[in-house]
Amino acid sequence: MLPRLLIIEDERPMRTALQDALAAEGYRVLTADNGAIGLQKALTEKPDLILLDLMLPQLDGFALCTELRRLEHRMPVLMLTAKGQVEDRVHGLDAGADDYLVKPFSTEELLARVRALLRRAQRSERTLKELVLGEVRLDFVRQRAWRRQHELHLTAKEFAMLRLMAEAEGEPVSRERFLDVVWGYTAFPTTRTVDNHVASLRAKIEPDPDQSRWIQTVHGVGYRLEREMPEGKRQKH
Repeated sequence: MLPRLLIIEDERPMRTALQDALAAEGYRVLTADNGAIGLQKALTEKPDLILLDLMLPQLDGFALCTELRRLEHRMPVLMLTAKGQVEDRVHGLDAGADDYLVKPFSTEELLARVRALLRRAQRSERTLKELVLGEVRLDFVRQRAWRRQHELHLTAKEFAMLRLMAEAEGEPVSRERFLDVVWGYTAFPTTRTVDNHVASLRAKIEPDPDQSRWIQTVHGVGYRLEREMPEGKRQKH
């Protein structure tokens, strides 16, 4: 069964055009013509994706998206607006939107963005929730970690790096891949930043940071997470 999409758009011609385009692709479509009704439908119907206009009566798109995220609803939000200024896009993304499409846009681009967001959401559902490395247990959902009963204090980027390595299933993760996924395109860190964060992680989770058991260096590439390593095959870094 194809996903359910919620369109929150106050202009009837735009709302109808979006509904027709999405329904023609086989999506099940819900609609709302103001922010208050849209929020109520989002909370009760729990759609797979929301197409959210920015300028709405009763509750604007920024406030609606912020409230959804405050209530920990994680469905992807594609924000639609006639405002194309950088500060508006930044505001929308900071409010919790996953992507941004400036009017006017083509139907083909809209459908491509919808497909990409739905794929990303499906991958997210399959992402690793917990990881155990010897005496260390990591909860990626709550962003908490423990060594036995003692809680460890890892940063959000350290959690993201560990998850990326764990999901690589033994394959090395390049420094460039860390920068792309963990830091993103808007930041300007260097590969040395990755090395510094790995050193910090080793200090927190390794039994002996100078003789790493879990985080292995792959020279000339990056790092690999070794779930289980036989004694005698540990590499010194």
